[in-house]
Amino acid sequence: MSLPISLQLYSLRDDAPKDFPGILAKVAEMGYEAVEFAGYHGHSASELRSVLDENGLQCSGTHTMLKALEDDFDGTLEIHASLGTKNIIIPWLPLELHSTAEATLELSKVLTEMTHKVEAAGFRLGFHAHDADMKPLDDGRSTWYILGENTPSTFILQFDTANSMHGGSDPVQPLLDWPGRGVTVHLKEYPFDGSALGEGQVPFTEVLKALPTAGAEWIVIEQEQYGSRTPLESCAVSLNNLKALL
Repeated sequence: MSLPISLQLYSLRDDAPKDFPGILAKVAEMGYEAVEFAGYHGHSASELRSVLDENGLQCSGTHTMLKALEDDFDGTLEIHASLGTKNIIIPWLPLELHSTAEATLELSKVLTEMTHKVEAAGFRLGFHAHDADMKPLDDGRSTWYILGENTPSTFILQFDTANSMHGGSDPVQPLLDWPGRGVTVHLKEYPFDGSALGEGQVPFTEVLKALPTAGAEWIVIEQEQYGSRTPLESCAVSLNNLKALL
């Protein structure tokens, strides 16, 4: 399998505000091919694009709140155009919007409308799953499955291996259940004890086998805790461990 590997920059959330261009350079030095943004730390998209280009990095996508699209649609798309990505992933939505099946169906309508609007401008929209999104709601279905059933087939379902397990779901099957919709997939270790990728309970060999069915174009590593390592060390170990599995 040959998929480019990106780093979700939330992994370096404590270091990034101090010297974001320097952090991006270190991410490139580790061997990552791309980054997924989770905020810009006071830098413009054009500034960041220059830093990416200088370090041979691509942008695999961003985590961008739905409100940003609702409040400034054109400006949000301009940021993504400058960064060189079409993938706009909503990282989180208030629980009250998907705490019941009925509420999630209403949310699906909102996301469907925004998907069509984004796609008309040449971009793609998606949603990143957290543990609550994998748990059964009042009708037995989870947010993950209700959104899958009631949004366009082009709406990206960004799976997260650790979040899935934390929500009591399988770390592989939800990928297989929505073929072609896992354009970007988060590989994160579980449990949340500081383990780097490959040191915990996620069966990454099986996850990797599922990626072609999922339609993955990008692997996105996320490191949420660090144990005795620094954040940078943890991200480097996770990348090296993943490469050993590929």
